[in-house]
Amino acid sequence: MSLLPSTERLLSAQIARDQVAGRVPGLVGGIIRDGGLAWSRSAGDVHQPHDDVQFRLGSITKTVTAIAVLRLRDEGLIGLDDELDRHVPGTPVGRLTIGQLLAHLSGLTSETPGEPWWERAPGGPLEDLGLQDGSTVLPAGRRFHYSNSGFGLLGEVVARVRGRSWLEVVTSEVLLPLEMSRTTPRPQQPAAQGYAVHPWADVVQPEPEHDGGVMAPAGQLWSTARDLARLGALLLGDGGDVLAADTLAEMATPISGEQAEAGWSSYGLGVQVMRFEGATYVGHGGSMPGFLAGLWVDRAEHAGALTLANTTSGPDNRLVLRMLQTLRSSEPFIAEPWTPAAAPVPLDLLGPWYWGPSPVSLRAIAGGLLQLEGLGRRARSSRFRPHPAEPGAWLALDGYYAGETLRLSPTHLELATFIFTREPYDPAAPVPGGVDPEGWHV
Repeated sequence: MSLLPSTERLLSAQIARDQVAGRVPGLVGGIIRDGGLAWSRSAGDVHQPHDDVQFRLGSITKTVTAIAVLRLRDEGLIGLDDELDRHVPGTPVGRLTIGQLLAHLSGLTSETPGEPWWERAPGGPLEDLGLQDGSTVLPAGRRFHYSNSGFGLLGEVVARVRGRSWLEVVTSEVLLPLEMSRTTPRPQQPAAQGYAVHPWADVVQPEPEHDGGVMAPAGQLWSTARDLARLGALLLGDGGDVLAADTLAEMATPISGEQAEAGWSSYGLGVQVMRFEGATYVGHGGSMPGFLAGLWVDRAEHAGALTLANTTSGPDNRLVLRMLQTLRSSEPFIAEPWTPAAAPVPLDLLGPWYWGPSPVSLRAIAGGLLQLEGLGRRARSSRFRPHPAEPGAWLALDGYYAGETLRLSPTHLELATFIFTREPYDPAAPVPGGVDPEGWHV
């Protein structure tokens, strides 16, 4: 669906202003809707057609690597709790887990201890990382610490388990199925030249381009606006057979990072998750010498945005988010109309329940799911789908009870050892600890 002319003008003005204010040699911005690139515009010196010009993605590559890792997990070939040593034996950091590396919770050093600045120098095999016993700078699992080195190791996991190079795996399992044929490890013309812009004068200097070797999974890929929009469409749920919907939701669940009340920035599994001025965005930023990139989606609005720039620093990294805010205010998503649907459980199991004296509600929601939430006050909330291994039971998808099993009966609900009753502390239900025989009294 094309954008309204008024929306296009607002977005074009944002891109033009940021190109000037950030002194960017070439800048491309785009909007993602309906499975791909719905609109795009360039500013500065960009080869035309601008949507087919390659820019380096930097750390957006990590999202592609994470998809390949999670596909292995979904096939049962690895587990997120597996220690690295199980799949890449012999490193001094072998006790770190796959999940810790994906979420930047490993405590591993951010850069490569055995190499010079890896973003500006060619890379080699795993041994060149120079990992040592002291390469973990924080205790594993304790706090968020962004680690490029960790994604180099994850690429090695992908290669070892599949028996092919990281590049062969992500090309055949992610890029080609998403029809991202113009996404490559090295630039293919037409491709932008990366520049550093002098901080005090309007002059530029070319930045080097190279093969990152073992660090390629952390920042190697080059792509176009049209290709990158397909990756954004996957983050919006249009992933075809590349990634299951449940896995995509798992990727986008905040695990680590700062989460403040008004606005927060967190990390899931290979994607960043951010709260910005009232909306939640999922995606990733990217930077390499000579290039900056951004890919973010607003899943509530079924839309995304991207930017590609050939400069080491300069433009406002919130341009992508401001583009999405413009789209949200100018062309808000119109939800599909509500229609009646059969309840997934008998109606007499829905409605108010009580956890001790606290009222909650269990209701049927779209998609054949159940939702448990507070009734008139805040309470632990989760959505549930039918349990894949226990007929009649329900598996929590999110919230406090994520992964726990809900079992239903006419007299009570059982969830994570908690008993929910039709009346507060109903003596007819198996309330843990029993109910005072005098019941409620003054």
